[in-house]
Amino acid sequence: MAGFVDVLLRGLALCGQAAAIGGVLFALLVLKPAARRRPELSPLVGRLLMLVAAGAVTVTAGQLLALTVQQVVLAGGKAWPIREVLGTAYFQASALRVLTCIALVVGALRLRRRPDAAGWWPAMVALTVALAATAAGISHAAARLEHGGVLFLLDAGHQYAASVWVGGLMHLTAVAYGRGGDAWPALLLKRFSSMALCSVVALVVGGVGLTVYYVDGFSAFTGTAYGMMVGTKMTILALILVLGALNFFVVRRLPSADPVSLLRLRRFVEVELGLGVTVLFAAASLTSLPPAADVVADRATISEVAVIFTPRVPAFTSPRLEDMPLDDREAPRTDADRQWSEFNHNVAGVFVLVMGLLAILNRTGRAPWARHWPLVFFAMAVFLFIRNDPGSWPLGPMGFWESLTYPGELQHKLFVALVLGFGTFEWMVRTGRIRSPRAALVFPILCSVGGALLLTHSHAALNLKAEYLVEVTHAPLGVIAMLVGWGRWLELRLPPGETTLPGRVWSIGLAMVGVLLLLYRES
Repeated sequence: MAGFVDVLLRGLALCGQAAAIGGVLFALLVLKPAARRRPELSPLVGRLLMLVAAGAVTVTAGQLLALTVQQVVLAGGKAWPIREVLGTAYFQASALRVLTCIALVVGALRLRRRPDAAGWWPAMVALTVALAATAAGISHAAARLEHGGVLFLLDAGHQYAASVWVGGLMHLTAVAYGRGGDAWPALLLKRFSSMALCSVVALVVGGVGLTVYYVDGFSAFTGTAYGMMVGTKMTILALILVLGALNFFVVRRLPSADPVSLLRLRRFVEVELGLGVTVLFAAASLTSLPPAADVVADRATISEVAVIFTPRVPAFTSPRLEDMPLDDREAPRTDADRQWSEFNHNVAGVFVLVMGLLAILNRTGRAPWARHWPLVFFAMAVFLFIRNDPGSWPLGPMGFWESLTYPGELQHKLFVALVLGFGTFEWMVRTGRIRSPRAALVFPILCSVGGALLLTHSHAALNLKAEYLVEVTHAPLGVIAMLVGWGRWLELRLPPGETTLPGRVWSIGLAMVGVLLLLYRES
């Protein structure tokens, strides 16, 4: 449970860090110069500084809560080892991180009252550099005995560049909505495009350096959880770069770009931001995994991974409840446990595949009744709630509320709640019971969140190799789930003539998720 909460808190802190660092650079390098030529943009500087302050507060809250969780874990039900913790490098870096955030809040509030206080802006930039440095101070880089200085600089630079890019997207979106949803001024977009391009270059350079050190070869990419997560980050990053490149060419044509291209740019920026936040949470999950370079004996071979992805006849035979290890949550997984999980995934695959095929059929316009496909979500949610955790209520001896203290069970129940959310809102939208455009966005948002949760899904750390061979299938499922969510988002948000491709992407993607679940195996 502590590991799962720690990943979520780290991810939240990274999002706050992006809002703080990206906001300062966006205000200084993009918005203020644009405001000198477009005075009507000046009030937005103060608004974005409040977002900077909110980001710093988020980092502070996340860091303090993470320290609290660690105290609870280390205490093990006894008195908190406060004195011992105070002397650790992690606590010292965390304390500097909190103090830096407090200074950022003070600076943001000061500049909000006096945006032209020139001396404060260099100080704010220095604080953003310090914030990225403290982030590196609580990462894997701070614990390395060899090449520690180089890794620290690479990590700090990598995080700074990521924060400038993702945080810049946050503030760019905030500017648009702060102007009532109007299009961005061409000058603003061009300046941001240049800043984003520089940050992407720095991001890639730092990422390559860290990958070379932490992931030592192709076998580590394919045979360890750390390598798999790095590969997943690279995949999502590639998707973001494709969207960014499309937007870059639109920005280069300004101010002559047509209205449709400008609206498409707006929507692509929204998806870029969503995927960027997902990357930050994926990065947070890396901190809970040992670097691939340190995992030698427990690496899976390419052939072992290939077996997991080899198609085979789905297993529709469930083991008996009496054969399941219901009492010992820390016990190694048994064959019956794996078969139970495979049965659940395979049956869920049938539900999802049916929904995907019905969604594709509904898009043809030849079967109006197929619009009711979200109702299948309800049947799947009931199945998953009963079957997910054999040791928990209603099948096992553990009560419902007690089961929420275990990360695996908690993640499963969160996923069931997301499934119910999918089904409820999408069915009501499809049948006209809800006509609000915002309500229609619930399905893509929850689907994207569900995909992101799959990237943070983890089992108990008992056998690195065995656990990895279970979790290796979660990465493609998570990526495709995000494609489904953001494809549906674009279908709803793009102009009518631009919705065909994203509509096909999400409906086919939904069917693909069903196929992957249908072929899922652990043993």
